[in-house]
Amino acid sequence: MKRRVLIGAALAAIVGGAAWWQLGGQQPVGAAVAQATDYADVDTSSITEMTMGPEDAKVTITEYASFTCPHCATFHQTTFQELKRDYIDTDKVHFIYRDVYFDRVGLWASMLARCAGPDRFFGISDMLYEQQKEWLAADDAVTISNNLRRIGKVAGLDEDQINACFEDSEKAETLLAWFNQNKDADEISSTPTLMIDGTQYSNMAYSELKTIIDEKLAE
Repeated sequence: MKRRVLIGAALAAIVGGAAWWQLGGQQPVGAAVAQATDYADVDTSSITEMTMGPEDAKVTITEYASFTCPHCATFHQTTFQELKRDYIDTDKVHFIYRDVYFDRVGLWASMLARCAGPDRFFGISDMLYEQQKEWLAADDAVTISNNLRRIGKVAGLDEDQINACFEDSEKAETLLAWFNQNKDADEISSTPTLMIDGTQYSNMAYSELKTIIDEKLAE
């Protein structure tokens, strides 16, 4: 399939360390590179869906979230823990997590979370959300990058692994395309957003989410 790659400077700005800060700071990734890539033409089959719970569960919930979104951090430390306990761990819900990239930092965090593969993705994600205020509390890209690297090392990744993940320009391009394809398909404009059996819902209290799930399980 035809692929139009990101122009070198734009991609280097995303994955190449402090350079991205000089080329747009926390400008939305899509806005920075949309003109450089036809996302519909990119093969994203290499991207692994990060999931919990059995695929044949009666209800499927897809969460769209960003590691730089404060509301997403709150959701993961509260509502998601109850959802996991009551429905995912009891095999009633198949849960899919999909990244949203509001900015380059969010892409970096996603690449770090995916660095050790699907078996460790949710463990690293928990660390990123729990420590979000700390690792984002910087005004420069170098400090943020170093903060992410520290989280990676605490999670058991070594320096070479982290460097390889951050410098994987092909993976960065594919993740951007995957994000844009999913965003367009499900009409995602904010986070966290939940797709429950294909129907979109905005962030809500756990009591409301529980009511929706119970109604679908009873159908």
